Amino acid sequence: MDITFKSKKLEKICTNFRNTERIYGREMAEKIHQRIDEIRASDTVEMLVRFHIGRCHSLRNNRKGQYAMDLVHPYRLIFEKKVMRYKLRIFWK
Repeated sequence: MDITFKSKKLEKICTNFRNTERIYGREMAEKIHQRIDEIRASDTVEMLVRFHIGRCHSLRNNRKGQYAMDLVHPYRLIFEKKVMRYKLRIFWK
């Protein structure tokens, strides 16, 4: 699956393990990169949700149309699906 990121800074965090580890620590860096790899390896977002990969689930209310995967508690990786081409846009809060 193709992935696009909300910002260049976020892309750097999600693609460069050393940078992520320096900012968030080893455990969080491993989880972030594990989740990104799981998203890339899957065919569709629905597959992630159906098989509960990374506890992937859809969000509701003001985050309708977005999905979340667990990282290190209490953090989650939030993303949305681009309808036509299955591109994902990764958010970080």
